[in-house]
Amino acid sequence: MRNNVYAHVPYPMLVANLPTITSRRINPEIFFSGDILDTIVPEELGAIAGQLGEAGLRCTFHAPFLDLNPGSVERLIREATMHRFGQVLDAADILRPDVIVFHPGYDKWRYGESQDKWLAHSIVAWRRVLELTEAIGTTIAVENIFEEEPSTLKALLEEINHPRLRHCFDVGHWNLFHTVGMEEWFAELGCFVAETHIHDNFGKRDDHLPLGEADIDFDLFFSLMERYAPGAAWTIEAHCRDALDRALVGIEKFRK
Repeated sequence: MRNNVYAHVPYPMLVANLPTITSRRINPEIFFSGDILDTIVPEELGAIAGQLGEAGLRCTFHAPFLDLNPGSVERLIREATMHRFGQVLDAADILRPDVIVFHPGYDKWRYGESQDKWLAHSIVAWRRVLELTEAIGTTIAVENIFEEEPSTLKALLEEINHPRLRHCFDVGHWNLFHTVGMEEWFAELGCFVAETHIHDNFGKRDDHLPLGEADIDFDLFFSLMERYAPGAAWTIEAHCRDALDRALVGIEKFRK
């Protein structure tokens, strides 16, 4: 049976529910907001790392993303973004996550014909992130958010061409914004997938429902994951405990 299933948990909830998380043997994907990063205590991170280790659990991270953009054409936004990224990488030095998921910041409606500017700034940012995580060895994964098709992410990944810069495929976001089929997406980016975010929706809003409760074809999804990325981390993105419980039950039939 796979042991690479994680559950998205904001850092304050992790702290408040750590005994439950360890007793239920849930590998957390820890989300750090900017405000939390400003107040975080390294000794607390160390204690959490110790408890997860004692329980035989692993973790991944989700970096802050609201109003941040490593590929922004505005210098001050890039500087603020890299400051936050630096803070989350400091936390990674203590907790040693398997993967850190970042939002790439691309939006075709914002950039239009300026994709080349976004890409140039992004390349600088991700090379710096890779340098800062070299000693940790963690995988850096850029997540699809508003991308309708995979060309911008593919250009970024191929241009940098680094074994630790990978893709986090968010199947819920794909269902909201895609103009290409899931098979076509995986044909382009499947070899880069190091993590996937698993949640369901009806293609209208980001509901974060447990898998199997809306429209996404999860039989196809998991067959593609098995074909292209059999060792990737599976992260359940549920926004309440009840939804997490239902998702943990729903995912069992796809584990081997």
